Amino acid sequence: MKSEQVLAGKVAIVTGAGKNIGKAIALALARDGAAVVVNGRGDRAIIEETVSEIEALGGRALPHLADVSKQDAVAGLVEAAVKAFGGIDIAVNNAGLRRQTPFLEMSLEEWREILAVALDGAFILAKAVAPEMIKRGGGSIVGLSGISHHAGARNRVHVNASKAGLEGFIRGLAMELAPHNITANCVAPGSIDTVRGASAGGPQGRAMSRDIPLGHQGRSEDIAATVRFLVGPEGHYITGQTIHVNGGLFLSK
Repeated sequence: MKSEQVLAGKVAIVTGAGKNIGKAIALALARDGAAVVVNGRGDRAIIEETVSEIEALGGRALPHLADVSKQDAVAGLVEAAVKAFGGIDIAVNNAGLRRQTPFLEMSLEEWREILAVALDGAFILAKAVAPEMIKRGGGSIVGLSGISHHAGARNRVHVNASKAGLEGFIRGLAMELAPHNITANCVAPGSIDTVRGASAGGPQGRAMSRDIPLGHQGRSEDIAATVRFLVGPEGHYITGQTIHVNGGLFLSK
């Protein structure tokens, strides 16, 4: 890493950073000089792979398993970040579960599971990192939302609700933390070319691409670049916003 990079000296936590968008975000922040705590929930091997890639670039990173829906686990995550790197400046809420279940077949248990990670997790992480950011004179919080709740996706009412709630939470957080020089924003990806499990609906590919005005799916790196902009000096005057990154798909709905 080069010392002149604009995030040099910053410390970031990225949840769900073992693959896809989360991994791309962790790598983007590290390339610009941030030390990154790479979080995952259960698969240590994939977060260690992300850490290895960051270290191969000359950066600093720490793998840490923690379920973001558990307050004690997040407290341990934040404590590890502070112990390893001295504080926290950036927190990216990327962790989320994807399920495809028709509403009439959806259980309350599944509903609560989705909201616990995407919405409760964002609250728990923000509560844990905000005091550390205040000690450092400011910081940036970013939540990963999505196009689905804006467009009203079928079979995902729980995901829609969690992401709509996340955006409302981030707007309120932006107002309350602004006096502490902490920004809070959401990035809402559209159709991104990622590896998706069967429970998330599998690959979307070309069928979705036909509806995108730009004619192709986005890349994880497109989302990472937007997050990087928001948490860097260029984004210091942006707060309380949802930035759509979808190739025009939202406009075509």
